Amino acid sequence: MTEHAEPEPSRPVRSWIRSSPGTHIWLLVIAVTSLIVVIAPTPLEHVLLHRHSSNIHELTRHPVRALLSSAFWIENPASLALYAVLFELFHAPVEGWLGTLRWLAVVATAHITATLISQKVVLTAIQDHRAPHSMVHVVDVGVSYGLAASIGVLTYHLPRPVRCFYLAGAVAFYGIPLLAGSTFTDLGHAISLAVGLLAWPLTRRPAPTAAVSRET
Repeated sequence: MTEHAEPEPSRPVRSWIRSSPGTHIWLLVIAVTSLIVVIAPTPLEHVLLHRHSSNIHELTRHPVRALLSSAFWIENPASLALYAVLFELFHAPVEGWLGTLRWLAVVATAHITATLISQKVVLTAIQDHRAPHSMVHVVDVGVSYGLAASIGVLTYHLPRPVRCFYLAGAVAFYGIPLLAGSTFTDLGHAISLAVGLLAWPLTRRPAPTAAVSRET
């Protein structure tokens, strides 16, 4: 279990980053890949996004690589600033609370589970002629599945009066699109939220805080 350093009141930004290293390393990698997408010629951009997608084509040929690499790319680099804010609001508090290993376990489980189930639904729809065969190559990259999982598990870190409203808002945010003509992405988001909520046992023993010596 990863232990985090005790907060440093005199250096709040450094303390915040040290309390959630996984969140900020992930965000840094996404910033780099987003920059690559921005500067790449359009044909190369399409190749990169398809190659790192966790779609049926890539999952069939390179399942491990597809599941891993798809978590480090976003289709629209203009969304990077929004994701940075969301990472700080949801991923960072959860990682600082649960510890890096348990946070990563929740996020990775949600990303893998949501991807596999949603793509299986796509494959079934193609086989039943309810979706075009081109969906085999659909671009399926992004960090939203992991984010939904952190939003779910964060429920248990909130005080009870706030928790009920927060949970209702999260369920409505992900549930309404699922009920109103859902896409495979909407299904993946709902599954990820459920994974986060089902991770309740991991929240019962918060990660211990390691005291660190300070220089005088």
